[in-house]
Amino acid sequence: MYGFEALTFNIHGGYLEAVVRGHRSSLLTASDYNNLCQCETLDDIKMHLSATEYGPYLQNEPSPLHTTTIVEKCTLKLVDEYKHMLCQATEPLSTFLEYITYGHMIDNVVLIVTGTLHERDVQELLEKCHPLGMFDSIASLAVAQNMRELYRLVLVDTPLAPYFSECITSEDLDDMNIEIMRNTLYKAYLEDFYKFCKKLGGATAEIMTDLLAFEADKRAVNITINSIGTELTRDDRKKLYSNFGLLYPYGHEELAVCEDVDQVRAALEKYPAYQSIFAKLSYGESQMLDKAFYEEEVKRLCLAFEQQFHYGVFFAYMRLREQEIRNLMWISECVAQNQKSRVHDSVVFIF
Repeated sequence: MYGFEALTFNIHGGYLEAVVRGHRSSLLTASDYNNLCQCETLDDIKMHLSATEYGPYLQNEPSPLHTTTIVEKCTLKLVDEYKHMLCQATEPLSTFLEYITYGHMIDNVVLIVTGTLHERDVQELLEKCHPLGMFDSIASLAVAQNMRELYRLVLVDTPLAPYFSECITSEDLDDMNIEIMRNTLYKAYLEDFYKFCKKLGGATAEIMTDLLAFEADKRAVNITINSIGTELTRDDRKKLYSNFGLLYPYGHEELAVCEDVDQVRAALEKYPAYQSIFAKLSYGESQMLDKAFYEEEVKRLCLAFEQQFHYGVFFAYMRLREQEIRNLMWISECVAQNQKSRVHDSVVFIF
């Protein structure tokens, strides 16, 4: 519950909390999405977005538009807002905001390493990287042959360095090892972020531990489903689960031995918070699980704005904006490929 942060929060955090709540009010609403779903071409989407805060970012783009252009420009808006907030932030908010980008750094590292393994052009890979996860020596990742080199040559000087202690091996990088590396890094990152939020205390700790616990549980479920039928052993699978969350530790014991999606469902239905997610899905149906998790996450992120004087609103806003960009990408792809009947399949309404 609240401590005394209401007395002092506004000295350093008041302006930025007001800014982020202002940004939140510009998120697209259900009526915006309904209008976007009626669009016939990408130019129609651009015309509709011109009345929103994405307008200035898209106005100078020539026709014909591509989905990648729309996503790139919408992401640029998010990056500009993030950089503005980071410039204005003081400790400990600046560290909190930096933590939010570490997930993108991990994704970028994995993207470059996987692309290099499949002999893709480094420049092309760099263009696909998320701008929030860039760091100075990222292009050098392409020369690494194994985890040890990856760490020694490049990552030792990045914020990800402490997370690598668990996954430094001399094994050559292949698709399986890279995926294990991604999940090990994410586990270490989430646990570190969780400890940092707990240390902050007050409403920030209360709200962020709940949001991060949900993220950890979601990852545990995804790891389980994606590793069914692979050579990953039960012990290896269990090592990739984060050491916190609603499912920790007993749910993890059950997930580690699951052999199919229905067993995962049976393990999770014992937890009321996740029962509602699986109630929407029929048996054996795992394709819609991602959307069900995203919908639950959006609901929790929106609730973060119901309380004041905490940093959870910054995390919630960044996640909601990223979900909005995913929605726009899906709608744009459906329109571009003339698959309008599927447009509602993956759109997660925020408001």
